Amino acid sequence: MHDLRERLRRGDQLLGTMLTLTAPAVAEILALSGVDWLFIDAEHSVFATAELQAALQAAGAVPSLVRLASTAEEPIKKALDIGAAGIIAPQVNSAEQAAQVVCWSKYAPQGTRGVGIGRAHGYGLQLQDYIAHANERTAVVVQAEHIDAVNQIEAIVQVAGVDAVLVGPYDLSASMGRIGQVDHPEVVAAIERVTAACLSAGVRLGIFGVSAEAVQPYIDRGYTLIVAGVDTLFLAGGVRQVLSQLRP
Repeated sequence: MHDLRERLRRGDQLLGTMLTLTAPAVAEILALSGVDWLFIDAEHSVFATAELQAALQAAGAVPSLVRLASTAEEPIKKALDIGAAGIIAPQVNSAEQAAQVVCWSKYAPQGTRGVGIGRAHGYGLQLQDYIAHANERTAVVVQAEHIDAVNQIEAIVQVAGVDAVLVGPYDLSASMGRIGQVDHPEVVAAIERVTAACLSAGVRLGIFGVSAEAVQPYIDRGYTLIVAGVDTLFLAGGVRQVLSQLRP
């Protein structure tokens, strides 16, 4: 089984990229490209549960975290039952909400995750082994992407079972009335508050950026869960580069 949560909690740099296209071959290609992990976006893309499972299967030994469509119990349970290495919960704005996400992600006695048989359990053939180790191997990442989360971040990072906080600069800027202005001093200050709280509490930090240049400043600041680039832009960028070289 994967060791993504162990590596995350240890503070290893984990370089990943975002998957939004549902074709399994795209997940397979990205996994073959040398990434440490995949960020599968079920929030802003059109993934159905069966397509998520196909993407996880295509990724093979490369572990994947699924960003959920919501923080409700059902999407958490389904993502984990189909074999995700963990979940990324969007719009977590309070310690109470973070604690509920953790609870639904962990089996008893740490939580109330329902027990079923799915791909994660070897379709029943590895049920007991999976259940015995799932809590220690399932990563829980919460997103700080609203000013409400920033204002509660010192409490959020104290919630047992929260392994990392992934900052969402664009949604954060929108919640502050500065939509898209991720370099605005107020937005930068809000992100710095999240950064400082996580570093102080020993909670790992994550970030998404469309390029290496976009994420490097965060790496320099101590962020370790890195989402660099997205499948659609890789595809479009490759085509544009070739065309620009061939057209006069």
